[in-house]
Amino acid sequence: MSRITPFPEALSMDSFGYDLPDEKIARYPLEERDRSKLLVWRAGHMEEGSYAGLAGFLPAPSLLVFNNSRVVEARILFQKKSGGQIEIFCLEPHASLESISKAMMQTGRVLWTCLIGGASKWKRGQVLEKQIRETRLEARFIEKRTGDFTVEFTWTPASLPFAAVLQQLGSIPLPPYLKRAADRSDAERYQTLYALESGSVAAPTAGLHFSEKIFRSLASKGIHTLYCTLHVGAGTFMPVKSKKLSDHHMHEEFIEMSAEALEDLISKMHEPVIAVGTTSLRTIETLYWLGLQVSRNKNITAQDLHLDQWVPYRQAADIPAEEALHLLLEWIRRQPGKKLVTKTQLFIVPGYRFQIVRGLITNFHQPHSTLLLLVAALVGPAWKSVYSWALEHNYRFLSYGDGCLFLP
Repeated sequence: MSRITPFPEALSMDSFGYDLPDEKIARYPLEERDRSKLLVWRAGHMEEGSYAGLAGFLPAPSLLVFNNSRVVEARILFQKKSGGQIEIFCLEPHASLESISKAMMQTGRVLWTCLIGGASKWKRGQVLEKQIRETRLEARFIEKRTGDFTVEFTWTPASLPFAAVLQQLGSIPLPPYLKRAADRSDAERYQTLYALESGSVAAPTAGLHFSEKIFRSLASKGIHTLYCTLHVGAGTFMPVKSKKLSDHHMHEEFIEMSAEALEDLISKMHEPVIAVGTTSLRTIETLYWLGLQVSRNKNITAQDLHLDQWVPYRQAADIPAEEALHLLLEWIRRQPGKKLVTKTQLFIVPGYRFQIVRGLITNFHQPHSTLLLLVAALVGPAWKSVYSWALEHNYRFLSYGDGCLFLP
């Protein structure tokens, strides 16, 4: 029986900082997606390449897992009649809606959890309006909560789904560290080629480098691909500010996976599973812990099947990964639509024991971020030498920057 992984409460966030000069942050993407540089770390050895040559660095056969979430135009600017401007950033659906997919298909009216820029200028009961051509959107302030707001949106034509309203009236929410407004090119380049399921407020950026040419080269080498969905929340931008790691509240994010996709994952468990991006990694690792919950209660309800951030540090991983996934698959097959829709708070820090994923393709992340903690959990203190190398050799950092392939 596997013992419980202790949470490293004594871990200091000071160990996960580094000096990131402003000029190292990529403000814009390269002209071609697959021309970004790729730093390959394989069991302690580093070599340089580009995403165009990715297939040559991967073991064959292997399974690459991608996050197919699509970034929504979540930032809406309203102009008040008095001349002031209010920005509404749509974070996630109100708790009364059980999934982002359902919320995006709402017609006429929807409740949303939001951040508001200029909130002091917006009085309760005051209606904000925005119209482009025949589409007219109204926003009503419903409730202020700790850290966010509840906003009611109504619109005409009422037959339009909310996703279409956002596409017409909103804009792509670029990360704040890019320090610029989104332009026309971001509508294409801040999406992956395979983006499908609308719901993210930030791109799964490791996938931004993938081109049709790369996918053809992967297929020719016998490298398989699999798609899951994690809708990236604004918490992905948040650094860990707590003095004690145990005081950090990991943001919840919606994940979705069909029975067919899980069957495919199980059938290829004998191959190295390599996550394209930290969001794909967290999704696949979450599946193990959900399967573990099902093993303890095969009749667990969909409302109760979700992952709290502390579960991997409080429960023993006492069944094999394949068994956990089989149990989860059986549970999904009993659900309406034969699809898993839930939330994960999985918090991966050094000391975490990976159950399924064996490698990671990812960008270079911000200092003191949960994403950097995840990388350190996978490769150990070696992350420091990788990041130092990248800084010294003029790699581009963050969302539109270059990336790494980690093969421990």
